[in-house]
Amino acid sequence: MRDDTDQVLAGVGPRLRRIRRERGATLAGLSAATGISVSTLSRLESGLRRPSLDLLLPIARAHRVPLDELVGAPPVGDPRVRAEPIKRDGRTYWPLTRQPGGLQAFKGLEPQRQLEPDPRTHEGYEWLYVLSGRLRLVLGEHDVVLGPGEAAEFETRVPHWFGSTGEGPVEFLSLFGPQGERMHVRAKPKGE
Repeated sequence: MRDDTDQVLAGVGPRLRRIRRERGATLAGLSAATGISVSTLSRLESGLRRPSLDLLLPIARAHRVPLDELVGAPPVGDPRVRAEPIKRDGRTYWPLTRQPGGLQAFKGLEPQRQLEPDPRTHEGYEWLYVLSGRLRLVLGEHDVVLGPGEAAEFETRVPHWFGSTGEGPVEFLSLFGPQGERMHVRAKPKGE
């Protein structure tokens, strides 16, 4: 039993370093986010400091990962990822991917409400797919309503806004990628 614990703890340091580097964080940045000194973080990553909950919990929060991911605990029971929902401006998002800087996938829920569109721009490319309800999309000079099973893709440098039509809540999938990365969905007509 003791050997298993030592083996798990020995893997924590390299895992901490890998996760920090994947997120493009520096030791100084992580120190500022967690309140843990740079030297303590460095010793944790190099295996010179034994990990403890007092140290791992703030690191897990800063990276927004479950503690299990830092420790490398084997999955127990349900293997599905159950990410915590993100609530922003009354809308709820469930992250479906964990790749900062790459393609991001979210399931979104917009409550029934009538909002005045406030189109914005930013770098990237977005693809929306409506699961249920009706989604109003303002894209440049276009103002369209998408129903279940309908999709839209657009460059996010075009002023855009989307939300409920006010007739009920809308559930949708959103894929967002860096500028230049495009998602393609092609349906082949019958007979081809």
